[in-house]
Amino acid sequence: MDGQPRKGRILFAHGAGAPMDSDFMQAAAQGLADAGYQVLRFEFPYMQARREDGRRRPPNRMPQLLEYFRARIDELNDGVPLWLAGKSMGGRVATMLLDNAPDYVRGALVFGYPFYAVKKPQQPRIEHLTELPLPVHVFQGTRDALGNREAVESYGLSAQLQLHWLEDGDHDLKPRRASGFTQEQHLACVFATVAGL
Repeated sequence: MDGQPRKGRILFAHGAGAPMDSDFMQAAAQGLADAGYQVLRFEFPYMQARREDGRRRPPNRMPQLLEYFRARIDELNDGVPLWLAGKSMGGRVATMLLDNAPDYVRGALVFGYPFYAVKKPQQPRIEHLTELPLPVHVFQGTRDALGNREAVESYGLSAQLQLHWLEDGDHDLKPRRASGFTQEQHLACVFATVAGL
């Protein structure tokens, strides 16, 4: 748990391949806490099992991921405003839970949405993003291999979904050195945006 809930809480899920204490998750959680939120990270069952025995395994199936995330939401029913958040896969799960979210959930924050599998932009994962009941803020690198700007801007997404493009960023919002930007600069823009929500 990072920070105090001056502005609310953020329930923050990891991506498919890296745990809740990866470098990205650590940096993001600290920045969100500095922006005034209490940040709660958790791991899905498959990642917990990997931590116990060291064996890499694929993510749980989507129904299990949804059920596990939903149970974490239900544990936080104390009146504090809550944003659901996630890195990549965790963010996709967060957005899928908005339809039946409790009234203390304000929306979702996504760091690198996996709009499609690598090299498969013709098979987008956006069915639930065409109509959304709550705001979704997606922080996306313009050259993300799972959702670059050209492909994503061709989709008919809900007006509730706000895309925050980070120049030359990859799936971890990291730009190439030649771009003149740094990952730290991009994350600072993200945290400034979230601080204003």
